Formats: sequence, C-alpha cells, structure tokens
Amino acid sequence: MAVVSPWETEDLTDLRKMARAFCEKELAPYSEKFREQHHVDRDLWNKAGEVGLLCMSIPEEYGGGGGTFAHEAVLMEEQARVADSSWGVTLHNGIVAHYLLAYGSEEQKTKWLPKMASGEVVGAIAMTEPGTGSDLQNVKTKAIRDGDDYVIDGSKTFITNGQQADLIIVVAKTDVSEGAKGISLILVEADREGFRRGRVLDKIGQRGQDTSELFFDGVRVPTSNLLGEQEGLGFIQLMQQLPQERLIIAVTSVAGMESAVELTLAYTKERTAFGRPIFGFQNTKFKLAEAATETKIARVFVDDCIAKHLKGELDIPTVAMAKWWVSDRAMAVADECLQLFGGYGYMNEYPIARMWADNRVQKIYAGTNEIMKEIIARSL
Repeated sequence: MAVVSPWETEDLTDLRKMARAFCEKELAPYSEKFREQHHVDRDLWNKAGEVGLLCMSIPEEYGGGGGTFAHEAVLMEEQARVADSSWGVTLHNGIVAHYLLAYGSEEQKTKWLPKMASGEVVGAIAMTEPGTGSDLQNVKTKAIRDGDDYVIDGSKTFITNGQQADLIIVVAKTDVSEGAKGISLILVEADREGFRRGRVLDKIGQRGQDTSELFFDGVRVPTSNLLGEQEGLGFIQLMQQLPQERLIIAVTSVAGMESAVELTLAYTKERTAFGRPIFGFQNTKFKLAEAATETKIARVFVDDCIAKHLKGELDIPTVAMAKWWVSDRAMAVADECLQLFGGYGYMNEYPIARMWADNRVQKIYAGTNEIMKEIIARSL
C-alpha cells in the first residue's frame, strides 16, 4: 500500500525518514505507557523540538522550520503509521501555531512561536464548552474588559493537550450582547491565577491523549493578549482556520486507513484457519480488495486537497467533503479490518483495536460530519 504522493519532494522524503525513525523510537514503544497515564511524557515535546519536528510550517524568523503544510502532513502520516494518537502534535503544529502566525502581533509571534518550536511551550485551543459543540457563536465563556485587562470566566471541555498546555487560545465573548460578532480569541498563559485544569476525560479511544476540561475563574490577562487588531474578529478567525483543521483530519484518516489495510494484509496472510491462511478465503480477499480500493480513492482525493491547499486554492466545501467522506470511510475500513482479526481484533493489545476506537472521533471533531454536509449543501 506504499504510496508516494505527487506533492512529496526529495526534501519531504528525507523528512519522512527522520519522522519515521522518531515515531518508531519515541512513540511506538511507549504506546501502552501513554494510554495508562493518559498523556505523553513532557520531554517528548523537547525531543521533537531538538530534531526540528515542531512548527515545521512556521517561518524561520519565528523559530520554525520554514516549510509548508506538506511538512506537517508527513509527520501526521508517520504518526498514524505507528498507530499513535497520544501525542497532540498535530494540534500544536498545524492549528495553534497558525492562529498565532495569522493573527498574532509581532510581539506575540516573537514571544511564543520560538518556544513552541523548541518544545518549551505546548499549545492548545479552547473552543468547545459543555453546552456548546459545533455551535461556536453561542459560547458562554466571557472576557470582559476591565481597564487594561480582560477578566475571563467560563469553562471548556474536550481540550486536546489540556493537561500539558502552557499557552491556550481561548474562544470567548468580549461582547455578550452580540452573537458571532461578539467573539474574540484571547491568549491565556497556564500560570495565570484563576486558571484551573479539570480532569482528563475518560474517552473510548485516544486514551493516551490528555483531553481535558479547563476552567477560568476571574482569570486576568492584559488586553495585549487579544489575537487580532480589534475585538469581535474571533468567529471570522475560526472560520478561516477551520478548513486546515479539517484537512488535517482527512490526512490522518487516510493515513490510518493505509495502516489498517497494511496491518490486516500481513495478519491474514500469516494467520491460518482450516489449514490455510485467512487470506485464502474469498470473503477475506474481497473485503480487503474493497478496503484497498476505498483507501486508494481516499488517498487520491486527499493528495489533491493537499496540492490545492499548498497553492492556496482549497475551497471550504471541498475540504468539508474530504473531512466527512474520508473520516467516514476510515471508520468503515477500520471496522472491516478489525472483523478479519476475529476475536483478537477486539483486544486492546492489537493495534487494529486501538485504531478502530481512535478513529471514531474523527467523524465528530472540527465540526461533525453532519455539519460538513450542511456546508457542502449550501454550495450546491
């Protein structure tokens, strides 16, 4: 199933070798440990920073690698290849750093991006609230101006990197009388008084990821922590950045599909039943033929989306199509592959079981697949 994407250059192939070696050394051997403790080791971030795997698509002047989204995609694919879902590097690199790059002041960018690139600072973004999922314009968290400060009150949930984050981009209402126009994005340092981390959430998958609740009780931050030139731009900023987040889900989903098919092919050719390999049965061949075909179609679609995104030509309806369809098919392929493992497929010690559980959330976050279909329908 090895595929060389049309957007992959010699430079990216060299990066892939390095990223693969890093994932095989620093992620794969510790997968059970991460799941048991519900977070990666903190020094993983520093190790990644030392070898240049953090903020690869951020300009060198801010401590990044000076690369493109393609560099981030390579790391995403290699992380998926070792079936790791514990390390929240995709959010740190591809999402949080890019909010800072796109909307941060020069002072904010020079202060935070080099530290994110070194691993000294871990980033998170706090959008979702207990009563507000995809409906971001109705967030209840408030950031009320008081002199030269904002006073932030509210709670967030399902926050990736929640326990380890040093810097959190908080989606809050700076004008509670407005809907979408009242939303702003504000930087909150984790050592601010009144900021509190809740529990690590008990998820069915991605159990090594420190997805958490966060609480803001009268947290004071200077008004200079506002992202953007004025208040009320938060919803527009979110809408501008969400397409890349959705493409990230498509990339990780197709990489997961490729890993699941590769794993299942190897297993069915080794495992025997009734005196012959499981792959020798017509049902197995047909199921894997279907899975391989869907995976190939998904790869071609995602590669086309990446190529368009690199040229600044990827539109919102197309990336919504990629997010919903690829995440949906990834779950279907994982399910069929798990079935071919029989009872062992239901055991957590087998990677296919973890892939199946980890994949399920891809249909939910960054806007549910139902929301994606609404977005697509509006363009028809």
